[in-house]
Amino acid sequence: MKTKKEKVVKEIETAEVPEKKKRIRTPAKKEHYVNNKEFLIAMVEYKDKCNKAEARGRKKPPVTNYIGECFLKIANHLSYRPNFINYTFRDDMISDGIENCLQYLGNFNPEKSNNPFAYFTQIIYYAFIRRIQKEKKQTTIKHKLIMDANYDDMTLQPGEDRDFKNQFTEFLQKNLPNQEPTSEPIEVKPKGAKLKRTRKAKINLENF
Repeated sequence: MKTKKEKVVKEIETAEVPEKKKRIRTPAKKEHYVNNKEFLIAMVEYKDKCNKAEARGRKKPPVTNYIGECFLKIANHLSYRPNFINYTFRDDMISDGIENCLQYLGNFNPEKSNNPFAYFTQIIYYAFIRRIQKEKKQTTIKHKLIMDANYDDMTLQPGEDRDFKNQFTEFLQKNLPNQEPTSEPIEVKPKGAKLKRTRKAKINLENF
């Protein structure tokens, strides 16, 4: 005969334990570093202030801090792309991008486009391309100036070795760029004019 205690233990062991419902955690959506809707509202408000100032014959008001922050964020994030991040003059690229945004700020038309993020990303992108082309051209000029210098005619200073100078000349000859940059700088034309595109410089702005 089973004791009362043994019966209770057996009932507990055979009892069905209800399965716990697993909670499905949905990953939180990451906020974009530039809120396009808020950016658009800020641009509409700024354009309205500019129109009122122009109607009264006054100077245009300064760009708001929020719009300036958006330009800076777009330029910084774009510079971290794999095709831009390794350039030593990346800070100059960012500065050029922000300068171009301020220069062509008045060309953005909220009635034609509700995506200021894509518009200014495009401006900054082509500013980067122009800076890269300028730097490549300057690098080629510097190399040619060095190559044209006549090291054999230079007077050796005490302790200098002519063989070392010859080796340095050979090094420059081997590392001289084969071709000069052939593509012309891309100009961002005002008032909604279409931008020139190169075959290699393609970008899908809507996917940023």
